[in-house]
Amino acid sequence: MDIEKKRQKEIEIVSLMIHLYCRYHDDIDEQELIGYAAGRIEKCPMMQKKTFCSQCPIHCYQKEMQEKIKKVMRYSGPRMIFYHPILAIKHVIQK
Repeated sequence: MDIEKKRQKEIEIVSLMIHLYCRYHDDIDEQELIGYAAGRIEKCPMMQKKTFCSQCPIHCYQKEMQEKIKKVMRYSGPRMIFYHPILAIKHVIQK
């Protein structure tokens, strides 16, 4: 997969997960976190080698934002199978 397509796909998936979390919680600013995550993905120097941010040797998120995205991932990850089953299955296969 071409790097730019991979970046866009990752931004899309993270955005969906953040949106899912924010649909049921109001403790995180959805647009702020999506913008931050997208900015980090756009600048990621490891995009060609890594599969997921959690497995990356470079953690580029600020501590506060890292905690927010972890909270989103813990909530949205298991629920993705119900809201976006194809993406969830692809994710499991990639892992």
